[in-house]
This record gives sequence, structure tokens and C-alpha cells, in this order.
Amino acid sequence: MSPARLFLLFFLLVALLLSFSNSLALYVDWLWFGEVGYQSVFTTILLTQAVVGGLFGAVFFLVFFGNAYLAGRHQPTRYWGTVDTLVLLRFAEPLRSRLGRTVGGVAGVLALIAAFGGATHWEDYLLFRQAVPFGQTDPLFGKNLGFYVFTLPFLTYLQEWMVGLLLFTTVGAGALYFLMHGIVIGPRTVHVERQARLHLGLLATVLIGVKAWGYQLDTYDLLYSRRGVVFGAVYADIHAALPILQGLIVLCALTALACLLFALRAIWRPAVLLGGLTLAVATVGLSLYPEFVHRFQVVPNESMMERPYIAQNIRLTRLAFGLTDVQEEVFPAERELTAADLARNDLTIKNVRLWDHRPLLATYRQLQQIRTYYDFVDVDNDRYMINGEYRQVMLSPRELSYKNLPSRIWINEHFTYTHGYGVTLGPVNRISAEGLPEFFIQDIPPVSIIDLKVTRPEIYYGEIPNEYVFTRTKAEEFDYPSGEKNVPATYTGRGGVTGLSFSRKLVFAAYFGSLKILLSNDILPESRILYHRQIRERVAKVAPFLRLDQDPYLVITQGGRLVWLVDGYTISDRMPYAQPFGRVGNYIRNSVKATVDAYEGSVDLYVSDPQDPLIQTYQRIFPGLLKPLEQMPRDLRAHLRYPQDLFTIQSHVYATYHMQDPQIFYNKEDLWSIPKKQDKDMEPYYTIMKLPKGSNAKETPKEEFILLIPFTPAKRDNMAAWLAARSDVPHYGKLIVYLFPKQKLIYGPRQVDARIDQDSAISQQLTLWSQRGSQAIRGSLLAIPIEDALLYVQPLYLSASEGALPELRRVIVAYGNQLRMDTNLEAALQGIFGSGAAPAVGARRAVPLQPTTTATQPASAPSALAKQALEHFNRAQAALRDQDWTRYGDELKKMRAVLEELAKK
Repeated sequence: MSPARLFLLFFLLVALLLSFSNSLALYVDWLWFGEVGYQSVFTTILLTQAVVGGLFGAVFFLVFFGNAYLAGRHQPTRYWGTVDTLVLLRFAEPLRSRLGRTVGGVAGVLALIAAFGGATHWEDYLLFRQAVPFGQTDPLFGKNLGFYVFTLPFLTYLQEWMVGLLLFTTVGAGALYFLMHGIVIGPRTVHVERQARLHLGLLATVLIGVKAWGYQLDTYDLLYSRRGVVFGAVYADIHAALPILQGLIVLCALTALACLLFALRAIWRPAVLLGGLTLAVATVGLSLYPEFVHRFQVVPNESMMERPYIAQNIRLTRLAFGLTDVQEEVFPAERELTAADLARNDLTIKNVRLWDHRPLLATYRQLQQIRTYYDFVDVDNDRYMINGEYRQVMLSPRELSYKNLPSRIWINEHFTYTHGYGVTLGPVNRISAEGLPEFFIQDIPPVSIIDLKVTRPEIYYGEIPNEYVFTRTKAEEFDYPSGEKNVPATYTGRGGVTGLSFSRKLVFAAYFGSLKILLSNDILPESRILYHRQIRERVAKVAPFLRLDQDPYLVITQGGRLVWLVDGYTISDRMPYAQPFGRVGNYIRNSVKATVDAYEGSVDLYVSDPQDPLIQTYQRIFPGLLKPLEQMPRDLRAHLRYPQDLFTIQSHVYATYHMQDPQIFYNKEDLWSIPKKQDKDMEPYYTIMKLPKGSNAKETPKEEFILLIPFTPAKRDNMAAWLAARSDVPHYGKLIVYLFPKQKLIYGPRQVDARIDQDSAISQQLTLWSQRGSQAIRGSLLAIPIEDALLYVQPLYLSASEGALPELRRVIVAYGNQLRMDTNLEAALQGIFGSGAAPAVGARRAVPLQPTTTATQPASAPSALAKQALEHFNRAQAALRDQDWTRYGDELKKMRAVLEELAKK
């Protein structure tokens, strides 16, 4: 067998294997999309890929084959008797006899590559076809912003593809003309026969015309320039690069006309001269001249010359990141907090988060993992009405960890251990006498001490499932452990693909690469196979156009079911003038809220930002996929929260782009930064609190679930502002920034951290804890706005170096110049603000609050006087630590007066 036939056979075998593998994957996906009820999404994507890929492939084949075949059929009018041409004719004659098959084969391979490349741009094509206008135009060309986001990417790809097609075709046709004696290179001249000249000249004309179109598209790309002080077209781009691009369009048009003249009249010098000039301008002028203008004309006068472009960058960056409607309020920080103020904000105090995610997760694993094959992957922050009170809680699902199964045989992994079980839920700030978290819901089966129950605790779809499991089989499915026995389960949900006949078992055996699926006698026709069980993967397959949040969270519905909530973002990197942020691009919206039932795996997508043009476009592309948010069940809507990933991006952008004056922006006069802890940016945190009543407030503030982050001035540590995102209806999604007075020092997180480090009593305690196999862990420092003042709270945990069961042992409270560490939040607040400063939040080892005066216990009772004396003593100790000698003396005098009164009893 000849080498050519061996190569062809090998190519066909590889193509066959790839085709079989792709067909198998498509069929399995088809079944899965049928299970979740979104086969229309699958067919839309598949048909678009087929149509777009087919069109690109067909056009490439026809253009390349037609031109190459025409060149290969050329019959020279004269044979030049040189040695080179005689040698070429020896290759040309056999090629002429097999011209159709040879050219067709090459064209087919290239067309196949073009088809696969075109199919990958199915989404660009659909966005191009179904684009929704943005309602705003760019400042340079006056085009709708939707043109840059939806239209320009596909046109750019189409233009580049056409250039590639024409280059391949021209080079291929030229090579064949050379073989067929249509082009003869002599010692002193090049002879081009009329057919070859006409053919190649027309191809060159079209190629250069397409290149001129490319330069026109390049003018729009100036809006993404990184040349200047800000992202987007700046002075040098508009006054140097843009004129050169416009000149290149004219030069290309003239060069195309010159090529046409060469094709028709054989006059080649204008084409060569104009082509050389175009190439020189493109390679030298386009790169050097704008840079020259920027460095020597703009940079010396940058603040003045770039001012209008800085203004456009600010405007469009704020638009792109959803920062145009940030409400600004003044936070005077003038109020002196009292015990009465804290009492009015008792719900805020009750919801101060004392449990950090990492130590709490370690504690949950120790206390509630129950069996080694269970695991807690994450702890989520949420809020519920607990026995009629609005409470912030930490919730963690108990998932099945397949890597920790006692015996990882195939039956166990895919038939027996199929799901996790239950959740652990507790308040954010309650602790037991041992310093451990309290639980509202715990154990297996779930035991609840509140009015929230879990009736469907099985977790078949979660964050760490295995690849696939079978349910409703002959094998006994494990539900949960009960003493020395295991309780069996039978799956009754609608999740999974059913109808597992021999042929389907064969398909799944091939797809998952396991012959055991085909040979297993436990699988029945009515059995179900559950796959794509990872919740983010599940949502991503249904909505591949979304960027998904990294932190899905679980919600307990009113009916007791477990449902995952996943935030989905529409993003783009094509917003003109908008400053890019990391890998996100320069446009983002939290446009979709997805839900996944933990038992049945059903996926629903709801539009949370109907004003987003991207999501409006995707609604056109996939009709019926996205539902209005009003159709989400009410009990799930009550748990929607502003996503932390989006808020982190917005806060980093806002740290710079709160400055809207171009001059101030250029000078970075009011640049903010996110406070750092151990060289890492402080993370935003959820809390329940009353927002301070600002000047624009139309109603009395009440406690709500918000996400907040503080800002400090750049290279300084005092507070500059704090940004809050609201999560409760009817204010969901609204951003408010509270600005601190610049003429007054307000301690920032790093300054408070430093004061804690310098406190002798605290440092001694931390040193003591960090000995003899134990470790002191400092939790997150939370800035809690109350009224018009700022309160800092930091928990301290004690953990064994081995065994890792963190216990919450101390709470530090900082207010102004006062610092207090005590066994719990209540005692710490009382140490600073006196009795009645904090409500009882349920910490069993809390210092008792001072009783109120009643008819049965007069204020002068010995027990009351003793507690008053202790209170004054604690305040005196706090003043001593703060080196406030005046307050220290006053408190000692008060303590003495109380003791003297007590002595009279």
C-alpha cells in the first residue's frame, strides 16, 4: 500500500473515532437535556453550530476549490524551454490528470478545519443576529454600544476569516499557475499569462478590498486602546492613529484599483508602488507615529489633553459595572454611642457574626460530620425568620465525600452511597459554655429546635458529587446511619435518565468507560442514572452563556426542601472606554438567579436584571429558558442575596471610580483602597443592621440583610467610607456609600488591629494560648455601623494544633479609643457601655445582665449594689488599659461610693 493511501486510511480512522466519540457525547447530552426539560437549548446550540460551521465550510470549499480547479486547468499558450519549467511540467501532467480529486481533497480538509473554527463562533453569530440596543452611543463614532458588544466581534472574525480564505486561495491558485506554466520566472523577467494575470489580479483586488474593510473595523477597536492614562481612545489614538487608519482605507482602495488595472491591462507598477506604500504606512506609521504624538505632545500636557477622554472612561466604566446609581450619604461619625443606642439596635447586636467561615467549618466537621464519608464543604451566610425574629444564620450541607468512603468499590460509589444527608444550621453569634457553636438544626435525621424543619434532607445534587449514580436498582441504597444499622432508601424523585434498556446501558458504558454498567444485573429498565450532578456544572450546561458565582448556597424552603441558589453573570470585554477588571472583562451584570433542587436536580433560571441588554438578547436566542423573577417561589425569593463576587468587583472598581471629576481622577487625589489583613484584601461580609437614615431616606430604617465593605484612603489606614449592598425587597440590589468626614480621624480596620496587638492584656492572653500545643486564631475584624457611629468586633478562637476543634473563647470590641476583651459580645459591650448595652443573645456563659429595678427587688438591694460595684471596677480597668486617668479616677470614686452604701446594709 502506498504511503498516500496509508495516510488516508489513518486519517479516516481518526475521523471515525472522533465522530463516534462526539456522537456518543451528543446522544448522552440529548438524554440529559430531556431530563431537565431544556432540549430546545440543546437543539438551538447544535443547529446553530451545524449551520454556521456548514456555511463557513461550504463557502471555503467552493471558493478554494473553484479557484484552484480553474488555475489547475490552465493550458499555457507558450512553453518556455528552460530546465526549470521542463522539470515542473513533469509534476504538472500527473496532477492535471487527477486535478479534481487532488484539489477536492485539499479543499475538503481545509474546509473541514474552517467549519470547525466557524462552529466555535456560534454564540457570536447568535448575538449578532439577535442583538438588543443598549440605548446609549459611544462618544467617538456615535454608534450604539450594542454594536461593539454584539456586532463588532462577529464582523471582526468574519473579516479575518475572509482574509485567510483569500490568502489560501490566492497562494494556492498562484502555485498551480506556476506548476501549469501560467507563471514563468525567467532569469530577467517574470512572464504571467493573461488568464493567470486576470484571475490572480481579481483575487488580489478582492483581498485588498477585504483588508480595507478590516482597517475600518480597526478604527472601532481604538475604543479599546491601552495607550493612554485610561482605557479607551485617547488623544493620540484619535488625532494620530485614526487618521492613519482612514488613510490606510484610502490606500487599500487605490491599491485594489491598481490590482484591477493590472488584471485588465497588465500594468503592474502602480499596484507594486501602492502596495509597498500601504505596507510601509501600516507597519511603520501606525505603530510609530501615534506613539510619537503620545510621548512628545500628550505626556507633557497630559492632564489637560486627556481630560475629555478621562471623563468618557469614568462615565462608561461606572455604567459597565453598575455603579451609576450608587446613592451617596454622609456618615458624620459624631454620635457618642450609649447603652440606650445599642438597646434600640438590639437586632443588629444579636446578628453580629462571631463565627468565621473557616473555624466554623472545622468545628462543624468535628461535631456534625457523624461519619467519615460525610463532609461539610462550605458554610453559607443567610437569614431566616426564626421563631418570629429576623436572624442571620450559618448553614452548611452535609454532603457525601466519595473519596472518604470506607470501601471505594464500584457498587458502593455508584449504587449504594448515592447522596448526602441533611444540613447543620446555627446562629452567627451564639456559643455554648464550651465555646462551641449552638445549633438550630443538627444531627441525622435533622433535629430542629426552631420553627424551621427539613422534610426532604437527601442531597443528590451538590458541590462534591461523583460522576454518576444509579437509583431504583436491585441493590440497596444507603440513606443514613442509625446506631449500628443503616437505614435504606428508595429514590422517588424525577431526576435522572430512565428507560435503561440494553442499548442505553451500552451507550452509558461506552460514555463513562465502564463495562460494569453493561454487565450489571442490578440495573433495571425502570432504574435511573443521575449524572452531571455538580450544581454549577448543571447550570452551566443549561446556560453556557453565563459566568457562575463561585459560592452557591443552600436554602431551606417553607416546605422543608433543600434548594441551591446560584448567581449567574452576563459579562463582556467589549464595552468601549470601560476599564477592564481582571479576567471578568469590562462589563458585568448579575442578571440571572438559578435554582437547583438538591433532591430532584430540577434547574430553573430567573431574570434578576431585566434591563440588561445582554440578558434581553439571550432571551431572544433561547425563548422560554429564562423566567421572570416574579415566578420564583416566594420563599426562595426571600433568600436572594447580593452576590459577594460581584460586590467584590464593584468595590474594587468604585475605590477609584467614585472620583467623577477628571482632574481629581487624574491626580488620584481621593483614591481609596480596600483594607488589608495579612497582605490580603478584606473580604465583604453580610450582616443584619439598620442603615443610617440618610438625607434621601423616605422611611424609617429597619434591620435588613446587607453586604458591606469599608474603604480607607490610599496608603493610609483611617476610614474613608463604607459601601453597602442591600439584599431585602423592595431595595434589593441598591448600593449606598457612606462617606466619613475628611477632617476627622476615624479608626480604620488596620489601626484597630494594631491597637489590639499593642494591648498588653490581649497580647498576654494570645501568648498564653499559643503555647503547649494550642493555637490562637484571630477572626475577621468586622466594622459594624450603629446609628452614626462605628463599632469594631473581632472574635478570638482557641484551637488545638492537632485535632482542629476551634472554640470561640473571647470577643474584642473596639469603640473610639476604648477597647474591651471579654468572654462574649454581651460582656464586652457592657464593659464599654455599661449594663443594658446588649441584649441577651443566648450565649450560655454570658455575663448576666444587670436586672432592672422592680417592686420586688429595689435598686439598693445588696445584689444590685454588688453588681454596680463590679461594673464600675470593670470600667476602671478598661480606663486603665486606655491610660485614661481621669475616667479611671472617676470610676474608682463611684465604686467606693457603692461599696460604702453596701457596707451600711
